[in-house]
Amino acid sequence: MTSSAITRPGERERLSSKLKQIDWTFTVLLCIIAALGTAMLYSVAPLAWHPWAAKHLMRFCLCLALMLALTLLNLRIWLTLAYPIYGAGFFLLLAVMAVGHTSLGAKRWLQFGPIQIQPSEIMKIGLVLALARFYHGVSAKDARWSWKLLFPAGMIALPMLLIAKQPDLGTALLIGFTGAAMMFLAGLDWRALAAGVVGVVVAVPVFVKFIMKGYQRDRVLTFLSPEDDPSGSGYHILQSKIALGSGGLLGKGYGLGTQSQLNFLPEKHTDFIFATFAEQFGFVGCTVLLLLYGAIIFMALRTAMRSHSHFGRLAAGGVTATFAFYILVNASMVMGMAPVVGVPMPLLSYGGTEVLTVMIGFALVQAVRVHRYAEVTSGKGMLV
Repeated sequence: MTSSAITRPGERERLSSKLKQIDWTFTVLLCIIAALGTAMLYSVAPLAWHPWAAKHLMRFCLCLALMLALTLLNLRIWLTLAYPIYGAGFFLLLAVMAVGHTSLGAKRWLQFGPIQIQPSEIMKIGLVLALARFYHGVSAKDARWSWKLLFPAGMIALPMLLIAKQPDLGTALLIGFTGAAMMFLAGLDWRALAAGVVGVVVAVPVFVKFIMKGYQRDRVLTFLSPEDDPSGSGYHILQSKIALGSGGLLGKGYGLGTQSQLNFLPEKHTDFIFATFAEQFGFVGCTVLLLLYGAIIFMALRTAMRSHSHFGRLAAGGVTATFAFYILVNASMVMGMAPVVGVPMPLLSYGGTEVLTVMIGFALVQAVRVHRYAEVTSGKGMLV
């Protein structure tokens, strides 16, 4: 049998070739962080699989299988689905305003029987794909500065307004940060970026005074001085700082710690799980965790830079920016360096839609790696 006959394209050969191109080290790192999240959720139950740890592990395993399946999709399919996914996310955000499920004073979810989804998480992927597709067809000159940039600005601003109205200030900020990062990666002129920063600085006081809801304004003021109301609006930050400090260098040990085990720390399984982790494993444990996150960000950026297609570079870069902002905002919030805005620590915090969003995003990054040599057009075909 000749060499050409052996390597003739076929489903088995194509699938085997694609599986070899997947970054398995990257995948293992994701599994390690998810395993740490499961262990932390088990510890704060306390020491029980229910109600959080078992669900978190099951969701991650399902999302991992989905990630590996979506990785095999040609980038042309991601390109084709970009605007429909963005449109579906935007429609679901509108549906939340009309028939959304309210919990803890916020209307952020849609209820479908036993299933509850958060459309703002879907929009994070939809925005990255839509912006990558838009800039894929725009010249470098127009990407730097032109009237055409009104389109991506609108694509960013509209979902931000809908999400902020839910209200979900943290996710709205993440959407804005991701959009700004993608515009910068696409080649936005630095003067336009500087003008945008100045505009945001000028708008912040107006936003805080006239648009923010009362409790959101309290969070900002509390962030500046949490000691003024230690049993009220400053309680979250103060308890988080106590948990962080009590962990010391090596932590109090797995399953131990006063703040999380005695329920002093609120939202210990979601927004403040990083503080729980710090109390149990200390400074050294947090450093290791952040290094794991840093390795994932580095490998995803390397994948983005090696892509031969503009769409692939921007899509992988946008997903990486979203992931990095998740970590930055949550860690800053837990350490008292930013207001409490309800942003989870990816793969560590409990939450189904967030895990799904992160893993679909990394499916896109892996797809960019697998098809890094492909030139992406609007042509047909699902697999190369």
